[in-house]
Amino acid sequence: MDIEKLLKDHKVLLEGHFLLNSGLHSKYYFEKFRILENPDATSTLCKLIADNFKDKGIEWVIGPTTGGIIIAYEIARQLGVLCGFAEERAGKRVVGRGFDISNKNVLIVDDVMTTGKSVKETIDAVKEKDAVLVGVAVLIDRCGASLSFDYFASYKKVVKNFKPEECPLCKEEIPLKKLGGL
Repeated sequence: MDIEKLLKDHKVLLEGHFLLNSGLHSKYYFEKFRILENPDATSTLCKLIADNFKDKGIEWVIGPTTGGIIIAYEIARQLGVLCGFAEERAGKRVVGRGFDISNKNVLIVDDVMTTGKSVKETIDAVKEKDAVLVGVAVLIDRCGASLSFDYFASYKKVVKNFKPEECPLCKEEIPLKKLGGL
């Protein structure tokens, strides 16, 4: 399966000159909601993750709010296990709402790995509940993450970002686009 073609066909992977939320510029932009709005495409990418972890004894799949909830649900459905989420409360990510993951084998999932912040916060929230972290998986890894436990990405593309004053795309006078948000 050509994952990059799937991402381009669904307008998830865009090429141009983009202003990121961080203020940095990039030649590539991942519009994750174009994949999440399409259940068949989401299911296809989640199946790669489910297949990778099917023999690992997963009992729960946990994803950070917002996009991670959709991913967690679909992977849990495919694995036939429970799912939950880690949400922000008072400036901290927590696994609440009565999700009983204590001493359970947990897979943490998310949509796009850019800085890893939401995944790291979810790892902390899962560990705080005394769960057993089996692995982490994402649909798209845009940073080339390297983790100390079982890690899987359905698609990897390391993307270099630039400070505006150092951006070669600005120097080429390629129009800057701001996407995402509302």
